[in-house]
Amino acid sequence: MALDGIVTRAIIHELQSCIGGRINKIHQPAASDIVFNLRTQSGNRRLLLSANPTYPRVHFTEESFPNPLEAPMFCMLLRKHFEGGTIEAVTQVGMERIIHIDVRQRDELGDLSLKRIIIELMGRHSNIILVDPATDIQLDGIHHVTPAISSFRIVMPGFTYTKPPEQHKLNPLEAGYSEFLSAYHEAEESEKDGAPKSMWLVEAFNGLSPLIAGEIYARADMESPAAVEGGIASSAEALWQAFSKMMKDIREHRYSPVTGENAKGKSVFSAVHLAQLQGDIRTYPSISECMEDYYGDKALRDTVKQKTSDLLRFLQNERNKNVKKLSNLEKDLNEAEDADRYRIWGELLLPSLHEIRKGDRFVELVNYYDEEQKLEKIPLDPLLTPSENAQRYFKKYNKFKNSLAVIDEQMNLAREEVTYLEALLQQLSDATLSDIDEIREELTQQGYLRDRSKKGKKKKKNDRPTLHVYTSSEGIEMYVGKNNLQNEYVTNRLGKPNDTWLHTKDIPGSHVLIRSEAFGEATLNEAAQLAAFYSQAKQSSSVPVDYTLIRYVRKPSGAKPGFVIYDHQRTLIVTPDEQLIKGLHNVVKNG
Repeated sequence: MALDGIVTRAIIHELQSCIGGRINKIHQPAASDIVFNLRTQSGNRRLLLSANPTYPRVHFTEESFPNPLEAPMFCMLLRKHFEGGTIEAVTQVGMERIIHIDVRQRDELGDLSLKRIIIELMGRHSNIILVDPATDIQLDGIHHVTPAISSFRIVMPGFTYTKPPEQHKLNPLEAGYSEFLSAYHEAEESEKDGAPKSMWLVEAFNGLSPLIAGEIYARADMESPAAVEGGIASSAEALWQAFSKMMKDIREHRYSPVTGENAKGKSVFSAVHLAQLQGDIRTYPSISECMEDYYGDKALRDTVKQKTSDLLRFLQNERNKNVKKLSNLEKDLNEAEDADRYRIWGELLLPSLHEIRKGDRFVELVNYYDEEQKLEKIPLDPLLTPSENAQRYFKKYNKFKNSLAVIDEQMNLAREEVTYLEALLQQLSDATLSDIDEIREELTQQGYLRDRSKKGKKKKKNDRPTLHVYTSSEGIEMYVGKNNLQNEYVTNRLGKPNDTWLHTKDIPGSHVLIRSEAFGEATLNEAAQLAAFYSQAKQSSSVPVDYTLIRYVRKPSGAKPGFVIYDHQRTLIVTPDEQLIKGLHNVVKNG
């Protein structure tokens, strides 16, 4: 990643279209993310502000984010001071990764009030801070920094805003030839062993990342015979020419957003064209589109991973417990199946008690129940009398005979639990933030988790779950349930008798519904692709997918959520194609 001062400058230039725009709505879909819905002269836009420690960024977005039922306190404060307000300025602090957005709004008394939101894009120190610019007093920050964490810079309501420590570097957009040359010679004198030669640019100039510094060296062609033969003077001149040309493009806002891989194979993006890129190189008309494509669902999946970590551990532990239980039950079953042998041993011992003495460890008797009447070696407990040994085998026989039915029932229950838990684990692998909440709710309803919601805040059982709706190439709607609550709704409440229902054969996965009685082979194949892709066989080839009419699908009484039985099915064999799935138009909506 290379979110540096140059990328920030490109973002600022793009955000100038927001000036004069009105902030309609504000949401906080995740702990570190804020979304502004804007009405600008160019139309409605959605602006993402993220202080995510791994993926900090600011850009326009087309992505839909879940809106929490209960807004966090920081979001409520932003709504109070920003909703309905007009954006007056969007600026960058020098070439730092710091963005100021000034918004004017009428307060409770009807007076105009100016507030500033400061976005600091600094890795794990990233933050979004609300400040009163007239006094520099902080109203709040999305991440609090207490005096116990830092005595130099506190981010808490009521404290004066302190800028991040200055780095005392040159501004690359203002630096002249003499300053560049002086920094170059100083770097030559104090060159560090092992460090890339281009790192002096990062240390001398503000806002330059190692990626950009390496690009300047690549453009200067420092390995060319002319540069090598010309010595230091020629090298400095070549670097200056490459440096000044790049800075001129940046000063004049000539950007060429691009993504690709660096020499080490790591995925990177940049606001300027990079000659050193490799692999799948993509260019974009705007930095927002570049960043949205680069991050893709990285940040979302990271947030989902954090939110699901406790659920994953819980479900895996529950699954492992049931797998171990099955293994123990199978051992008991094997012993129970030998119950007849214990009965025979007991019956052979009774008429032969006079031949056995207490202390014997075994006895060999003719087995009259065997056609060949071979000798049977019967183990004995030397501490018991012959009669007690016989009674011990009769007790074992009765115990195992009675336990066979119980063991069989317990094994069926354990298998159902394993199947159910594996289905939930598969659903978590493709879950969105709203899907996770529904899975957590289901586990609470099923008694696996404690209900931590406050009284009066419980979600109603008849609330409709989130639905994922895809449109086939023939224009037919296809509904996909990505968790059991959604599967139940899609199959049992949304589907009509003659709608077509699909599911992977004997593999945990999503229920897919084609909401039409008339469709072609293309729609059926795409629906089968969805069923295979959102299943445990996602990475497999030749996945069997059953399809039948809804009228032939039913849920057994007392079955776990999402479990159904069906008949009159036919089977398609498909190989999940991620590109085909991405090419389908899809929306997320309430049921």
